[in-house]
Amino acid sequence: MRVIIAGGGIVGLTAGIAFKAIGWDVLVCEQAPEIRAAGAAIGLWRNALDVFSEVGVGDAIHEFGMPIETWFYDAAGARFRAPGFELADHEFLLVPRPELNRLLAAAVGLENIRVDTRVAAFEERADHVAVSLSDGTLEHADLLLGADGAYSAVRAQLVPGYAAREHIGHHVWRGMLAAGDEPAEGSVLTVGHRRTRGGYTRTYGDQVVWMVNQFDSATPVGTKKEEALLRAANLNDNGWSDPLVKLIERTPEAQILHNPIMFVPALPRWTSARVALIGDAAHALSPHISAGGTLGVEDVRVLIQALRKHDALAAALPAYESNRMPHYARVHELAYAVELAQDAREYAREYARFSHWMLNDDYQASRA
Repeated sequence: MRVIIAGGGIVGLTAGIAFKAIGWDVLVCEQAPEIRAAGAAIGLWRNALDVFSEVGVGDAIHEFGMPIETWFYDAAGARFRAPGFELADHEFLLVPRPELNRLLAAAVGLENIRVDTRVAAFEERADHVAVSLSDGTLEHADLLLGADGAYSAVRAQLVPGYAAREHIGHHVWRGMLAAGDEPAEGSVLTVGHRRTRGGYTRTYGDQVVWMVNQFDSATPVGTKKEEALLRAANLNDNGWSDPLVKLIERTPEAQILHNPIMFVPALPRWTSARVALIGDAAHALSPHISAGGTLGVEDVRVLIQALRKHDALAAALPAYESNRMPHYARVHELAYAVELAQDAREYAREYARFSHWMLNDDYQASRA
């Protein structure tokens, strides 16, 4: 059996490792000229870490990950956690994306990855799927997996009319640089004024990552640094976020990432006879819940379990789809409640509701 995976990000590479583990031939097509990371770091919850352990890379990821216990602060520095939830509902591993992607690519095998190549089109036939690549070649496989992100070309052909949409007014600014004299414990998230949120924390290699985002934002017109500093001011009553402000000030403009947030609307289907969507290609979320990567990696487990349980793709792919689609309806419901939180106390409560569900009810559903 052979799978072609469109997309060499975290989910696509994890899928490549998992398919190799069950004996499939794998070809990962990545449109960039090299395997690289978008963004500085990613938070991985237990769900994803268990999947990585199952495919043999868990210990290596823990070696460069930074354990984080989440607290939520208001703009004056008062911190909150929701009562009635456990510490496990507030723990994740912060992992630098470049190191993670390099590790996953090595586990897939560079001989199984074709860079500077994207999936241009596909044609499903009775006994295989024919995949046209951007380099002019035609490849054949039993399954095409669309792990090519929010702007998925595979989704565009499989489910026309469901392009990624702007999360209107939602913008995020991020950066990573060498740690300085800011407090080492960082501020995982401050919930400030004008629907602004942000914070920073240490990560692998004595680096620090920072982020600010705002809902209902005015259209940015200044430089990335100017706009990030404007939002940081909304988090800084009485000097609480001075360390974040200083981090932004000393980050070179070229190292600041700014993104208007995009999301993928709910799809009528994720699969056909020989094509399946996975990760952001199927369900790109607003990053304010800091769990999109974890949920995408969890998709890999569900898909592999369906393939192990069912002999034929005709049964396995519908089983995968029927597990994931209602699951993400619940994700959107919980994530929207987090988005609407008006202050740090409410944010702490709604975020704990989400993380507890993800680490318990959702976790069990992914293993069923």
